[in-house]
Amino acid sequence: MPKPYYSLFAVFILIVSCHAQTNSNTSTVCAPSNCGNINISYPFWKKSNTNVREFCGYPEFGIECSEDHAIISFPSDTYQVADINYDEFSITLLDIDVLDQPCPRARHNVSLQNLPLSFSSLDLNLSFYFNCSSYPSSVEHIGCMQQHDRNKSYVFLAGDEVKSGYGWVRQCEEHVVVTVKQEEIDVTNLITGFGDAMKKGFVLDWVSAKDCAACEESKGYCRFDHNTKQSSCLCRDGRTVAKSCKKDKLNWHRKIIIGVCSGVVGLILGICVYICLRRRKNSYVMSYIQSRSLSSDPSSKDTEKGSQSFTQSIIPGVHLFSYEELEEATNYFDPSKELGEGGFGTVYFGKLRDGRSVAVKRLYENNYRRVAQFMNEIKILTRIDHPNLVKLYGCTSRHSRELLLVYEYIPNGTVADHLHGQRSKPGTLPWHIRMNIAVETASALKFLHLRDIIHRDVKTNNILLDSNFRVKVADFGLSRLFPHHVTHVSTAPQGTPGYVDPEYHECYQLTNKSDVYSFGVVLVELISSLPAVDITRHRHEINLANMAINKIHNQTLQELVDPNIGFESDFKARKMISAVAELAFQCLQSSKEMRPSMEEVAETLKDIQSDGKSKSQPEVMDISSTSDVVVLLKDDPPPPSPDSNAMSKTTTPNTSG
Repeated sequence: MPKPYYSLFAVFILIVSCHAQTNSNTSTVCAPSNCGNINISYPFWKKSNTNVREFCGYPEFGIECSEDHAIISFPSDTYQVADINYDEFSITLLDIDVLDQPCPRARHNVSLQNLPLSFSSLDLNLSFYFNCSSYPSSVEHIGCMQQHDRNKSYVFLAGDEVKSGYGWVRQCEEHVVVTVKQEEIDVTNLITGFGDAMKKGFVLDWVSAKDCAACEESKGYCRFDHNTKQSSCLCRDGRTVAKSCKKDKLNWHRKIIIGVCSGVVGLILGICVYICLRRRKNSYVMSYIQSRSLSSDPSSKDTEKGSQSFTQSIIPGVHLFSYEELEEATNYFDPSKELGEGGFGTVYFGKLRDGRSVAVKRLYENNYRRVAQFMNEIKILTRIDHPNLVKLYGCTSRHSRELLLVYEYIPNGTVADHLHGQRSKPGTLPWHIRMNIAVETASALKFLHLRDIIHRDVKTNNILLDSNFRVKVADFGLSRLFPHHVTHVSTAPQGTPGYVDPEYHECYQLTNKSDVYSFGVVLVELISSLPAVDITRHRHEINLANMAINKIHNQTLQELVDPNIGFESDFKARKMISAVAELAFQCLQSSKEMRPSMEEVAETLKDIQSDGKSKSQPEVMDISSTSDVVVLLKDDPPPPSPDSNAMSKTTTPNTSG
């Protein structure tokens, strides 16, 4: 080997040695391991038989090996780990209590309180009622449970128990909500199929622990010390810092090591370059010129510019805010500036440096499903512009510390606030304003449908009002771009209890008529000032849509209407309210073919507003009298909507996204 290459080899050895000084313990401390067929890697960690003092991962994610099985323990119970998917940030768990039971008897709800976990969209909930001394005769009980319980026991898809009337459940000793995977359950045969589904487990998504977020963003590993009860950040160069590898400064002895290594390496490289230049001057000059031309390539950019370019290549024209600017605008996300909860996070009031008032939606749970909703909302809002749709000012980069959306600030709350919330007072929302809210909301939804967009979460909480009570429809996290060449999109039902289209819920087929059903519920809220779901009402009236259909069927609309909007005292208002009730009834038909389109709904409402009746429909008679309005009932009234998941425990997955 020629002498210059000895020198180069020495440089290589020195570089490796210096790197080892700073990176010797990173790979060993956070090294993956196996437990049976489960790969355990960060943020999960393997518990040893001895008391673990320090580990790399989340404190709640310690896994024990027991007879070739991976076991994880939560405060509420212990589960067997069936699979960990590190690409999709999900973990599949099995309830150990039911694995060996021929007729599994669930003992508890799954509690995720204070854990960096969330329920997955791959799951659904089963609602069990055990030891019921009173029960509906029309519902089949679980026969194999008789060996466990003295009285009869029942299982439903969570929320469906309301179909059979709800009073009987108070006579049951225990109510347990069990999560299973959707693909493992036959919803038409729960009585015999629930056991096998429970033994296949359920899926949870894990999210970044708050104490570890800054560390992970800086490409470090979060480390926890049981003795001090403190977390720290292990950087990939071997340093241990308090929070983030980016912000923490190198200590003095590392600076000395790196300085000495750099000096020696520079000296040896200088000697090598000198010798090589002497021996192969011409060839080296050519390669040097080429390397210089490559280093000046304009495609090289810093990290932040690169992330901006990537985001803007997907969504052209979207303005990117820095995290620091929005942190300053919201006074560091001061709790006193909270405006409410959005589709995937908390919304804060903020003031930008240019003086604009904004609403900043903040996403805490940075998992793949939430990021998809974040990107979806941006894609929807950047392609539409309508006076009754909320404007998106911009967002943070998808590589930012947190995902944030920035909207125009709408100061007057939501329609729900004014109808039955914090801002509701008798007489403060007269009928002409309610009528205008209906017209403008319908106009916004018609605009979306004409552009092949389904909102999928139409509700009074997502209809904002400005200071002049003008409508701004918001929250597009669940919206779908709807291909205009197809009749429907097959997707798992999502939305808010009380507003979900029953046909969508039963058949998993999303259409633009699903928005029409939800808007029908909004119309009934405007007429009645009642919330869409209220478990304090009579069991047949918990769901407002069902109540409205029954009142119209029984010709008692006056019992539904808010007495403060002039139904009894103002003849013109009475005609308009009756016509809107007729339209709402059409929107709430259980079959989508029997509902009008959003375009027809918008035109009908404009006709009603213009002269007190619909020009496209027969003049509406007094519904409280024996009128012909019952011809609207296409055969029997539709069955109760099965989407009242509000009946299940708070430990069940949140269907609203």
